[in-house]
Amino acid sequence: MSATRMQWLSPRNLRLLNPGRNESLRRGGSGCRSLTLPLSPGRALSGPSATRRGLPKEKMTENRAPPRAKVLTIDTMNPTVRKVEYAVRGPIVQRALELERELSEGMKKPFVEVIKANIGDAHAMGQQPITFFRQVLALCSYPELLNDSTFPEDAKSRARRILQSCGGNSMGSYSASQGIDAVRQDVARYIERRDGGVPCDPDNVYLTTGASDGIVTMLKLLVCGEGATRTGVMISIPQYPLYSAALAELAAVQVNYYLNEEKCWSMDLGELQRSLEEARRHCNPRALCVINPGNPTGQVQSRQCIEDVIRFAAKERLFLMADEVYQDNVYADGCQFHSFKKVLFDMGPEYSDAVELASFHSTSKCYMGECGFRGGYMEIINMDEEVKAQLTKLVSVRLCPPVPGQALMDLVVNPPQPGEPSHDKFIKERTATLSALAEKAELTEQVLNTVPGISCNPVQGAMYSFPRITIPEKAVKEATDKGQQPDMFYCMKLLEETGICLVPGSGFGQREGTHHFRMTILPPKDKLTILLNKVKEFHQRFTQQYS
Repeated sequence: MSATRMQWLSPRNLRLLNPGRNESLRRGGSGCRSLTLPLSPGRALSGPSATRRGLPKEKMTENRAPPRAKVLTIDTMNPTVRKVEYAVRGPIVQRALELERELSEGMKKPFVEVIKANIGDAHAMGQQPITFFRQVLALCSYPELLNDSTFPEDAKSRARRILQSCGGNSMGSYSASQGIDAVRQDVARYIERRDGGVPCDPDNVYLTTGASDGIVTMLKLLVCGEGATRTGVMISIPQYPLYSAALAELAAVQVNYYLNEEKCWSMDLGELQRSLEEARRHCNPRALCVINPGNPTGQVQSRQCIEDVIRFAAKERLFLMADEVYQDNVYADGCQFHSFKKVLFDMGPEYSDAVELASFHSTSKCYMGECGFRGGYMEIINMDEEVKAQLTKLVSVRLCPPVPGQALMDLVVNPPQPGEPSHDKFIKERTATLSALAEKAELTEQVLNTVPGISCNPVQGAMYSFPRITIPEKAVKEATDKGQQPDMFYCMKLLEETGICLVPGSGFGQREGTHHFRMTILPPKDKLTILLNKVKEFHQRFTQQYS
């Protein structure tokens, strides 16, 4: 017998191979005599198990213990997590990634690239970062650059101020759980400027890991009760899937209210009332969520609409959540962003002293598009002081938001001012980005509306269009037979035939019997033109094939 085999025939390894005989081995009993070693000719005995080596498990013999059952299985995991769905990164996107890999391996496809228009990831789509923001973040990340003469003085001044607000003058340190105090003060001043002097208390500002973190945090505070008293949360349909996913995870009741597609996805008071009254039969609706400008629908709500919503929330005692992350993304003539807070205070003390409001903003959208830094804030209005203490406790559990994201948020709310070295370049870059988005919003609406069977509302704001598509009955039947939603079937065929990745409207919610898809307007204009023309050609082929 070779030395290698002798080495592995130690008592310890015999016990590993035959755990059922461990006790007799320790006593020097019959365990060794009954052990059968799997030593096939030409194969050395190996120490690690087949499972640990990544090999298939061998069949269990009478001398081996049965495999231990997993503690965590699909049946024993948190059941609310199984209910979570997030269409923006769903099966269509997974298939798009597979197609990209197949193309890179040389596989032939009817297209040369995958164009992903499924998610509002601006920089991934080619949007360029704002120079001043990146300069300051570079200086904060590597302070030795403060000695580099190529950086403008206003960028250095901002970097020094941010670093002085960080523990140990380093962005690598934790901050206060509510966020860096100096940044929250800058956010408060920004809100006051934006809202025409309406006061903002920095103590009501919480810096967050993107707006999503603040939204989920507020929902955690709101959800309580069981059965008919379980918290219901009113969300717009179509909706951003963060809301439905968070409500599913929290086991809250999702209360749908439909936007009016025929009136450019506006909110409708009658629909809000219908939704609320139906929900009160089986849950306790406590909050109303509004996304303005809209995702996925691209509408900008009028001031009158916002006033009506505030009156409705006051009358029905609903906590208002205003998702305002696209507040700089307004393109259509006659449209203007109005913050819920400003309108609330303009309506007087009857509302401004009573209606509870949380509003959210982010570094990920607008002209910044800095999704990966995960910067954001929320401001709370009229929150009960005891609840506010609980909120502060809750955010302390996750220690603090990413400090680079906080630094970026500070630059967004406190950009270069007139007379500073970086101001002109900042304004030029900001204007160019927003102008390009406005041009692409108009292009998207125009091209899609030339296609028979596609109807697209004006993209008034945000970064998306949500056109309605007509799907022939034959295609609907084939999709149903495959267990798919018709617009999922449509979008998957579009991806396989053209390489264009869009998100089916069913992932956002839609009225029964209607079909949509969501696409971003973020790709560069030349690529967006290609995308739109491919969608046009595909829809014509698809309609002909299934008619």
